Amino acid sequence: MITRRNFIKKSSLGLGFFALPASAKLFYKDEYISRRPPISQRKFTSDAVEKTIKIVKKVIADNELAWMFENCFPNTLDTTVKFYHKNNKPHTYVITGDIDAMWLRDSSAQVYPYLSLANEDEKLKNLLKGVINKQVECVLLDPYANAFFDDATKISEWKDDSTQMKPGIHERKWEIDSLCYVMRLSYNYWKKTGDSSLFDADWKKAMLLILQTFKEQQRKDSKGPYKFQRSNGNPLDTQFAGGYGNPTKKVGLIHSMFRPSDDATFYPFLISSNMFAVVSLRETAEIFSTILNDENTSEQFKNLAKEVDDAIQKYAILNHPEAGKIYALEIDGFGNALFMDDANVPNLLSIPYLGYASKDDEIYQNTRKFSLSKTNPWFSEGKFAKGIGGPHIGEHKIWPLGLIMQALTTDDDEEIVSCLKMLKATHAGTGFIHESFDVDNPKDFTRSWFAWANTLFGELILHLHKTKPEILKRKF
Repeated sequence: MITRRNFIKKSSLGLGFFALPASAKLFYKDEYISRRPPISQRKFTSDAVEKTIKIVKKVIADNELAWMFENCFPNTLDTTVKFYHKNNKPHTYVITGDIDAMWLRDSSAQVYPYLSLANEDEKLKNLLKGVINKQVECVLLDPYANAFFDDATKISEWKDDSTQMKPGIHERKWEIDSLCYVMRLSYNYWKKTGDSSLFDADWKKAMLLILQTFKEQQRKDSKGPYKFQRSNGNPLDTQFAGGYGNPTKKVGLIHSMFRPSDDATFYPFLISSNMFAVVSLRETAEIFSTILNDENTSEQFKNLAKEVDDAIQKYAILNHPEAGKIYALEIDGFGNALFMDDANVPNLLSIPYLGYASKDDEIYQNTRKFSLSKTNPWFSEGKFAKGIGGPHIGEHKIWPLGLIMQALTTDDDEEIVSCLKMLKATHAGTGFIHESFDVDNPKDFTRSWFAWANTLFGELILHLHKTKPEILKRKF
């Protein structure tokens, strides 16, 4: 049996991990002309965002990296938002990019990096408040749906799914993280701006519905009201056992029928999403206590968080034969587990980013080494990059989301530089971040317009500008 010590030595962290990937200049001329839409065609313009782009670009020594930041950071505002007022409140509909629908997860992640600028720009602040108001509307329509239309008369391509589809729903895949992202955006908007005005009756009703949904999906007394099946022949798009998923032992964890990738879970207890729920429940409890003066409801959120957290610690830390004690991605409570990591966030790699545990936590460090090694079945390595992919796009392709998250969850300068080099080498001359790419051929990529990845890349650069500015002074 390979020991944990040998496992670490044989992982990608010990095999030329910081090697320079091939240059992206193989694919295009050395011209860094902005790829943003003309000003007249941009969906929304923020003075604070434009100012930040200019400030940060000046300190990025690598011209190609600076160009990518300029293209990517404002991409959500440039191309995906529709801002309006409804019932005397701002509403913001945010599409993912090349799919004209609003995912609760993506829309939250797409605007999250702008929160730090909200107090500098009232227009931007209202737009962000509008995203939360729109998400509240979506949750109240159906807390089990993951993606929505702004036009309730629009017919979804998934209208024939075996689940309860309502007008206004694009897709109804139950994913814990969808609701967590709504709570995360609300909490951090308040923390960054000090504005608690959005915590109105509708918001409170939506949060109570989220609490109810999480409890329903603990399934202590019944299977609950949700089931899902799809007949397109793709096993990642449907669920087992009549749409309820594989059997579980009811240990206090919350069932999730789908992952953040929108792929079906194999074992319904998706651990990274349960971790996200723990953090989000505690944050929401703070709002109920501090702003709404509702200690009783606050305690309900805190009690559920503790129950889920205790179950994670008791059932999800398992002994991997090569990696040692790590978190499994999925479990069933009976002792069965799925050892893998997927690049979509929340994943195991993102544990400290979510706020569940510190970067230095021993179990997290073991798990991280597993995620970033060939022991993880969905880790790939090729001529241009190495990193985490997932079943959603198949073998030999990795998600830049994984590379960005890798950089966001380490304090090692050289590891961060390695990730930046790979991101720079794999945009295939477009100046944008894609959903996935082939590790041996970055021109073979999926989704040329994927705003979540673009904005998260911008978030990484802002993070480095604030915490490690010396890295941005390098040329790669």
